Amino acid sequence: MGDNLDNPARRNALAAMGPGGIGLAGGVLSNIRAAPAPALTATLPEVDRLSVCVVTDSYHHLFEAAGKFGEVAVQRWSRPATAEAPRTLQNEWGLALHLESARGAETRQVLVDFGFTGGTLNNNLELLGIDVAKLDALLLSHGHYDHFGGMVGFLAAHGKELKPGLPFYLGGEECFCSRETGPADAPSNFGALDRRAIAAAGLQVLFAERPSLLAGHGFTTGYIPEVSFEKPARSSRMKIGLQPDGTGSAPEDLPAEKRGLSIVPDDFQHEQATCFNVKGKGLVVMTSCGHRGVVNSVRSAIKVSGIAKVHAIIGGFHLMPMPQEYVRDTVAALKEFNPDYLIPMHCTGTPFYETAKQEMPGRVLLSSTGTRFRFGR
Repeated sequence: MGDNLDNPARRNALAAMGPGGIGLAGGVLSNIRAAPAPALTATLPEVDRLSVCVVTDSYHHLFEAAGKFGEVAVQRWSRPATAEAPRTLQNEWGLALHLESARGAETRQVLVDFGFTGGTLNNNLELLGIDVAKLDALLLSHGHYDHFGGMVGFLAAHGKELKPGLPFYLGGEECFCSRETGPADAPSNFGALDRRAIAAAGLQVLFAERPSLLAGHGFTTGYIPEVSFEKPARSSRMKIGLQPDGTGSAPEDLPAEKRGLSIVPDDFQHEQATCFNVKGKGLVVMTSCGHRGVVNSVRSAIKVSGIAKVHAIIGGFHLMPMPQEYVRDTVAALKEFNPDYLIPMHCTGTPFYETAKQEMPGRVLLSSTGTRFRFGR
């Protein structure tokens, strides 16, 4: 995979630079110390159970039934807002997931993505009873604003509660690139990850460009090769290098073919999927958005783990803008993995949900903000 993956010499150099971190344009990119995430080893972690709580998504089904659906326990947050307690879960275009895994008496908690705004994220974390002081890691699936937009507000509200040096897993330097969307002649600013907020919170930045251990219980796929029929939409453009507003990336830490460019269609080489191996069940694969393709993401999880059994595929599958034929092809390809459950979220779209329900009856579970899925015993 060559230049698409981590360059150990560059990463080690960054880690050795100390508190100054990366220095460009008078230290605008300073105080970020990046190091490689712990590599995935031949001894794959196995957990007894995994709970996935949808902290932020686009909608909330207040009266949707909870209970046991096959082997999966599903809890719903169903407290309605009243005049006496006028707070409820908030929904927005974005995704944030809270994961809790257990192996014997040992537990781990991870927050994957931050949704679109800190207000929504912080509100929902509180109502769902999630104690951020117990988090063992943060992870950003990819550098889109609807997945990191809530980070600054989250760190401002909770930074002092977090464990010192809390690991923050990123797919690489591309996560820091400023991005734009819309027509090239009339672009819209799509934001950039805030290095200053990360440094001020004292987070330990770990680049998971290769398959990496996640908090000792899970793993990330690292770079996801495009090996299936999928042709993911290039829905944003990356600006290379330091930007006038102080955001941006260090060009020398990007893939070689991108370093000399000023702007490039986003191919999401930095996107990663989050995975767990649940004892007696198989893999739970979380795509978050699936820009590299949900089929490619699952194949990558299988390849790097050596486990063929897929228990559940969860997250945004980025099929909302795709034609129906493409959606049907995706359902057919996922069906070949023979997963026990599909749990579409965020950018997946209704056509996939309806098609998958027809093709895989009893295996497609409805998700919404506040839903908690429990896998394993």
